[in-house]
Amino acid sequence: MSNNKKALVLIVDDNAQNLRFLGKMMAENGYEPAMARSGAQALEFVLKEKPELILLDIMMPEMDGYEVCKELKSDKFTAHIPVIFLTAKTEIDDLVKGFEVGAVDYVTKPFKSAELLARIKTHIELKRAREEIQTLRGIIPICARCKKIRDDEGFWKQIEIYIEKHSDAMFSHGLCPDCSNDIYGNEDWFKNMDNE
Repeated sequence: MSNNKKALVLIVDDNAQNLRFLGKMMAENGYEPAMARSGAQALEFVLKEKPELILLDIMMPEMDGYEVCKELKSDKFTAHIPVIFLTAKTEIDDLVKGFEVGAVDYVTKPFKSAELLARIKTHIELKRAREEIQTLRGIIPICARCKKIRDDEGFWKQIEIYIEKHSDAMFSHGLCPDCSNDIYGNEDWFKNMDNE
């Protein structure tokens, strides 16, 4: 794997034998396995822990894998977690539906361990690379003196203009006590305000 952090992989399958086999395979290959026997358990798990990847069976009682994936992708806190469907469903419609609900990959059972491990490794590396890029995008050049920010074209702008352009944030303006004192400190009317 690309860095030393052990990747947490959530395995979701209603079959205990599949869970044991996949859990052992993950552990033997340097991953930290977690297991859920239902879609509801999986959704409960991701509220507490954020796996780096989810192996998800499609055919499960109560809530199938498609529904679980849709739930994960509709939540901004879990939408970034790659989901690989691991299933016996082999029809092209099933595969297409898997991608439509947000899966990054689709592996049919019976699977070849080496192939599945290669796909897991690839998708975890891609996820980590995306996170690194987002972190690098988060580095904003700012002037140490005037606090202007250099924008994407290299022009220096007031911080509020930059933030308004790159987010949904809006600003209201005022003066903090220190700036008020710097600007108006010598004015009689300002000195009188302190006495009132």
